[in-house]
Amino acid sequence: MLVAGVDEAGRGCVVGPLVVAGVVLKEENLHLLKGLGVKDSKLLSPKKRETLAAEITRLAEKHMIVKLSPMEIDQVVESGRKLHKLNRLEARTMTKIIETLKPDVAYVDAADVVEDRFKHHIQEGLPFKVKIVSEHKADKVYPVVSAASIIAKVERDKAIAALKHEYGDFGSGYLTDEKTMIFLKQWLQEHGGDYPDCVRKSWKPAKKAKNELGATQKKLA
Repeated sequence: MLVAGVDEAGRGCVVGPLVVAGVVLKEENLHLLKGLGVKDSKLLSPKKRETLAAEITRLAEKHMIVKLSPMEIDQVVESGRKLHKLNRLEARTMTKIIETLKPDVAYVDAADVVEDRFKHHIQEGLPFKVKIVSEHKADKVYPVVSAASIIAKVERDKAIAALKHEYGDFGSGYLTDEKTMIFLKQWLQEHGGDYPDCVRKSWKPAKKAKNELGATQKKLA
């Protein structure tokens, strides 16, 4: 039997892509993940994640990575359609990955507050039957999901490093990072009040920073 795990990295950040990854292993090889020291990617150092990602891909029958750009994310967030926003985009992406990996059962880290609804949104797009186990914090419970989370995080770290090479050090890209917010405000001031393509323009703090700059400029005019 083939067992898959699917997870994402970068969902809450304002800069960079959302990366979704999936891995599929033979059921009898799942115990080997624990032996490698696989666990939630957030609990591992960047160097350890890179080492594990290489070992996981060697152990897996197949893996798949999908990067969702800020533009794709903005389109769904701004669509205004209830239940058709980021959660639905993530579910559709996981569907695509599961369809490619063709497992008998897939464990996914549920993005929706309603775990079963997220499962349904994945299942409705699959052309064949797959048992879907959709749970919150699945990356902490199922090593196969932890493995997917490690691959997703390594891929996102690479994407962020490339963006920093192009745009300079903007911090982690997360809203809680003061360096990231300073980067957004400085970019607006220096580049005519619009963001680069690496920024999720639909995120509220990004909009707020832009509105504040517009209000300041209006007062000075």
